[in-house]
Amino acid sequence: MNRLKVLIVMTIILFATGCNDFFMICSLNPFYLDKNVVLFHEIEGNWKANPLQAKHKSDKNETPSSVWKKVDTTSLWRIERSISKETIKTKRGKDSTVFRPMNFYMVSLVSSQADSSIYQFKMVLFRVNKVLYADFMPNGNTGLEKSRFATESYFSVHTLARVVIYNKQLDISWLGAEYMKEMIEKKRVRVNYRWVSSSSRLLLTGTPDQLTDMIERYAGEPRFIDWENQKAMLTLNRIK
Repeated sequence: MNRLKVLIVMTIILFATGCNDFFMICSLNPFYLDKNVVLFHEIEGNWKANPLQAKHKSDKNETPSSVWKKVDTTSLWRIERSISKETIKTKRGKDSTVFRPMNFYMVSLVSSQADSSIYQFKMVLFRVNKVLYADFMPNGNTGLEKSRFATESYFSVHTLARVVIYNKQLDISWLGAEYMKEMIEKKRVRVNYRWVSSSSRLLLTGTPDQLTDMIERYAGEPRFIDWENQKAMLTLNRIK
């Protein structure tokens, strides 16, 4: 789907659903370059999600639990490295299945009752200036009413998060939409974008090179991007 169609569809659906309280910035293009992609075996497994409190709350009436929806914190977060499956013909003309590990992960929000995936996202881990980030993109998700994460990523767009890995814990902090909007308005950062007025949402349209340059210049400086003061933050605790 080209950029114009994405903007049109986004406008129609957001207007129809009345969903205009977005917390994460989204981009039409990936936030990463292939040369920066990394893999971490320790990130795979099952995790329990809990809202993470910002160090400096800008709104006293807003709590971490009010940002996230029920499915985000009651679901099991299952992270698995993606494996491609391909059927090829052998020299004798027989079918043979070939499995190839990919350089990204699938993040599934799994129902604790049915043990089935509710929402699924592609997650690419990458490093810039020795800091670990994650690029998330939805994988065929439908529905807006139950998950904040799925609502933010309803379209085939990308969201950016910083990831901090502890022994049995992941702290994930997504770059905020209002945070990014303020930086652009104050000319702290320069990146191509479109403003979707009907849904009051900022949509980044810069290339992966431009977005990577933005991360290199500003994402490591708390005075520009304070990752511990974003609205959408989660702590994932490993489940044995």
